[in-house]
Amino acid sequence: MERGMSRKRVAIIVSSDAGYQGTREDKSGPEIRRIVEEKGYEVVSSVILPDEQDMLSAEMKRIADNNLAELILTTGGTGFSPRDCTPEATLAVTERIVPGIPEAMRAYSMQFTKRSMLSRSAAGIRKRTLIINLPGSPKAVRECLEYIITELDHGLEILTGEASNCAR
Repeated sequence: MERGMSRKRVAIIVSSDAGYQGTREDKSGPEIRRIVEEKGYEVVSSVILPDEQDMLSAEMKRIADNNLAELILTTGGTGFSPRDCTPEATLAVTERIVPGIPEAMRAYSMQFTKRSMLSRSAAGIRKRTLIINLPGSPKAVRECLEYIITELDHGLEILTGEASNCAR
């Protein structure tokens, strides 16, 4: 962590019908945990939920409204499948959208696969919590999260009031 920032709390939400039912091992949630813990974040919760918009939105609201984490990272549910609804769940609860984060992830991922253009990931703010949708595969999680995580520190400092502006 840079510039003496206090340790930030992260909640991980995995959106996966098969993971929720226990018929497939989730590998993306543990990959998120590994990366954020290496960067000094504290994982305060990690849950696997089915691809159900109301359940996903309710968990995001619970975390943000109770100030349980400054950052919520979701994985899964960002594709074209009829069950994929994580961006809709995110946008339903956010007060302000943050389009630059998913735009940056898609742009960066384009150098590895043109299929990244098919990602519907979203990001937004609810109260003092930033919510970011990551892709569902461990490889894509690693590429995207490692690309954005260094800039998240500053964004979270601004969001939580630890920093007052974006001047460098």
